[in-house]
Amino acid sequence: MTLLDVRTPAARAEIGEWPDLSDATTRAVLTADAVKALPRLQSRWKLTVDQMCGLLGALPASTWYSWRKNPPADLGEDRLTRISLLLGIYTALHVLHPGELADEWVLLPNNNPVFNGHTPVDTMMRGGIPAMLAVRALLDGRRGGL
Repeated sequence: MTLLDVRTPAARAEIGEWPDLSDATTRAVLTADAVKALPRLQSRWKLTVDQMCGLLGALPASTWYSWRKNPPADLGEDRLTRISLLLGIYTALHVLHPGELADEWVLLPNNNPVFNGHTPVDTMMRGGIPAMLAVRALLDGRRGGL
């Protein structure tokens, strides 16, 4: 099973297509799948709740915990964009790196100019969506792009 096992029509977009996040129905379908994938991503990357919440745009920790019992119906465009980028980064890392390095990479200090000696997680938490886009582009470039 993949990190995000999606079988919904909204998620079956072709490579290069982006779902219409202004559509409430599409957001609802993607939200349900994203909420299921997030704890698995947190576990694989060994992120703290604070790190996970930071990646999601300063989400309060209490909200993160409440999602276990009461998943949100709609995460909104910003959070769905962040989650999509994180899952793309996860996928790219597993294409590029064998074994445990794929999941450890986000917590290792990195001297690439994108990170300036910081970890990818810290860089993405501080830089938000623009930093996530930069990390995704870096990894996609390394694996030959798409």
